[in-house]
Order: sequence, then C-alpha cells, then structure tokens
Amino acid sequence: MLKDTTAVVTGASSGIGAAVARALAAEGATVALLARRRDKLAELAGAINTRDGGRARMYEADVTHADAVRDTIDAVARDCGGIDILVNNAGGGSWGPAVTAELADWHSTVELNVNGVLNATHAALPHLTRAAATHGRGVADIVTISSVAGRRVPSANSNVYSATKHAVGAFSEALRQELAEQHVRAGLVEPGIVATELTTSGHAYTPEATSVAGYGPLQPDDIAATVVFMVTRPRHVALNELLVRPTEQTN
Repeated sequence: MLKDTTAVVTGASSGIGAAVARALAAEGATVALLARRRDKLAELAGAINTRDGGRARMYEADVTHADAVRDTIDAVARDCGGIDILVNNAGGGSWGPAVTAELADWHSTVELNVNGVLNATHAALPHLTRAAATHGRGVADIVTISSVAGRRVPSANSNVYSATKHAVGAFSEALRQELAEQHVRAGLVEPGIVATELTTSGHAYTPEATSVAGYGPLQPDDIAATVVFMVTRPRHVALNELLVRPTEQTN
C-alpha cells in the first residue's frame, strides 16, 4: 500500500523504531533508517534489503543535533526523490524522584524527547508538504510515538518524562490544525507498556514489562502495526491520536 513512498524513521536501530521500519518496508515503502548506532542500523538495513522488494537506507544521525538532522533529512530527500512519511520514534529518558534527580538527566530527556521531535519535524516539513501536493497519494504523514504518559501522569517518578510526552502531544495537535488544509496528516501513537530496551533494563523506577501479567506487555510489532494502519488510511481519513495498551494494563 506504500509503494513508491519514502518513510523516515528516527530511533530505528532497535525496539519500536526497528519494527516500524520493517513494517513500512513490507508495505512497499523505501525506509530511511536514522539512529546513532551504526552497527544496529547496518544489521536492520541488511535484513530489510534481503526481503523480496524491501528497500532500506541507513543514515547515522543524532536527533538532538539540529544541523546534522537537517543535513541527513535533506540527504534522504535527494537520495530517494522526496519524503512522504516521518515517524518520530527516537526517545527515552530517566525516571525517579525529583529531589534526588540530576538536572543534567532532566535536560537530556527534554533534548531527546522534545527537541529531537522538533528537529526532525522542522527539517522534514518542506519535503512532506511538497509530497502531499505532488505525490499520487495526495497526503503525507507525520507520526510521533508518544506514550500513555502523555495523556495522564502514571506516577510521580515519571515527572520530566511525562512532561515531554505531554509536550509532543500538544505539538502534534497544533501541527494537525495547521497542516490539515495542506493534506499533511499529524498522528500521535500513545503506547502503554511495550517490551523494549527501556522497559527491560531493570533500572530503578522505570516501567517494567514484566509488570504486565497474563497476556503480557505489548510488543514492538504491535506498535508498528498501529503506525502502518494510521498511514495507510484513505486520503480523506486522518487518525490523529491512538492510545494502545496491553489488555491487562490498568493504569
């Protein structure tokens, strides 16, 4: 369904980002993989490109570096003939009591979760608006991976993390309002607990994937399927916000 499109996925080296990249490639998109870990990118690009029809290009980039992100996204547009989809997936951050927190950790969380989204989006917008006006699909898509923590604060220890996710939710809604008439759809995916590096690290205070009993937590492929569903709707349909929890998650 995404034949002849190009999708940029940030934070593509593992977890949700890697799953989204595989899923978009399976639908026919050429996928530009952006992340810092070159070895992981090379492994994923190789796996996608060995599939029948899979097309992936790797770009080593840190989304917190605005100039580097702009240069990288412009390079993707040159290499691939444009950009039709941006998936803002890169994210992370520390959890813990505010009274014992390191201010540098708060700042790095904001840099990654907020400024990383701003940097990639700002760089991609000219290409996305151009694609919406000229590509046969008639639309372009910005999808930002947020969190259930962007809708409600799950715990006191999620302080700055939750703040960043609320911020990108507000940003996505403002983009939706501004870009609707230009046919650029802005969508937000808010996962509950997903089994990723963040939730299986064993770090104190972070959500634990093992806390979801019975059926278990979401998997990265579940979120990837949600993203694909969002960007493959007919051009007159915009899915602006999707909250996805494990069946047995209560908060």
